[in-house]
Amino acid sequence: MRNLISVIFFLIIITNNLFANTDNIIEVKKVLELEINSSINPATYNYIKEGIKKAQNNYQMILIRLNTPGGLVSTTKDIITALGEIEIPTAIWITPEGASATSAGAIISSSAHFLFMSEGTNIGAATPVQMGNDIKQDDLRKKAINDLVALVESLSEARGRNGAAFKEMIDKASSFDTTEALKKNIINAKLNYIQDLGKIINGKKVKIKGVEFTISSNQIVFEKYEMDLGQKLLNIFANPNLAYLFFIVGAALIYLELQAPGGMIAGSIGAIFLVLAGISFQVLPLNFGALALIALSFLLFILEIYITSFGILSLGGLASLFFGSSFLFRTSDSYLNVATHLIYSTMGSVIIFMAIITYFIVKDLKNRDKEDYYTLVGETGEISGVQETSDKNEFEYEVKVNGERWKALSNKKYELGQKIKIQKQDIEHMKLYI
Repeated sequence: MRNLISVIFFLIIITNNLFANTDNIIEVKKVLELEINSSINPATYNYIKEGIKKAQNNYQMILIRLNTPGGLVSTTKDIITALGEIEIPTAIWITPEGASATSAGAIISSSAHFLFMSEGTNIGAATPVQMGNDIKQDDLRKKAINDLVALVESLSEARGRNGAAFKEMIDKASSFDTTEALKKNIINAKLNYIQDLGKIINGKKVKIKGVEFTISSNQIVFEKYEMDLGQKLLNIFANPNLAYLFFIVGAALIYLELQAPGGMIAGSIGAIFLVLAGISFQVLPLNFGALALIALSFLLFILEIYITSFGILSLGGLASLFFGSSFLFRTSDSYLNVATHLIYSTMGSVIIFMAIITYFIVKDLKNRDKEDYYTLVGETGEISGVQETSDKNEFEYEVKVNGERWKALSNKKYELGQKIKIQKQDIEHMKLYI
């Protein structure tokens, strides 16, 4: 009788285990594939959130192809929270060759149930930006680092990966290639072809909200989910390099309009670029001190033309432009930087432009006393404005000649748009006579 009871008890235990294992198996047949190939910004978060909604009912896994230089800390935490709320496994794949998951990308990667890397990729360098030695000791910065360290350690260890290595990415800005990441248990496996995903995850165990599941994946169908038009546009505007370029080009065109008025064409185009930059600045974290430095640089360039400083103002402008550009998006909530090569290209363009302007100024000074000095006498122009004068025998106009706008005087009355001929030019008082 005792033997019979023991056999029954043994069968009950085996049966319960079998049913428990059956209940805790996730059979992965359909995988929703997302792709992030930009900074981590609100558009990215919106895209992932919409992808999660789509995947909840009809898919058994989400796979995110990741290639990012970094992004907003607040958005990064929002994405981690969103990924942590879903009830299906998530996988992040750092791909293609040459891709990286740096800064915010490394932090997001720590939250995935499965983490893969292609050959020739890297992960890490997640230390918040340092703007000076004094800031290294700043309490707020320490708190931010400690918060991120605790976050990535907790997430990575919960996924069965090396929490100490993720901590090192933040503490020491360490970066790891694919081979190192595999040795240090930062990633689950190398993955070069998406077709190999099923073989890699088959039989692997994963914890979702504290419950352990076993993955079963014999044949997987992948379905891509792309950003909609609005998300793509917002993602484009959230590119720090593009935002910087918009602002610099816009400011440069406004500068040209102020120095050489030409029908407001340059000014109008410049204003459009500044509006586009403003849209980008609404999405990106903006350092207003750095923005003020860039504005100061253009002011110094303008003053250089009117004040004899022997190049000192220009050097000050270049220094302001460099430091303003370097720290434009460096805030406590971001991992974004303007590309170094773009800053250097901008600096080089400004130097070349200033050199050309200096050349023409020097040339004009040499020719100032010559009879053939630049003159508009004999040129044909057009009346673009009529000014009121108290003298009834003399009329004052604004005329456009060779793309330039001048004040002009005449004893004849002209109408707007009427063609005129320059009779005399007063260089000292910058006036024409028609």
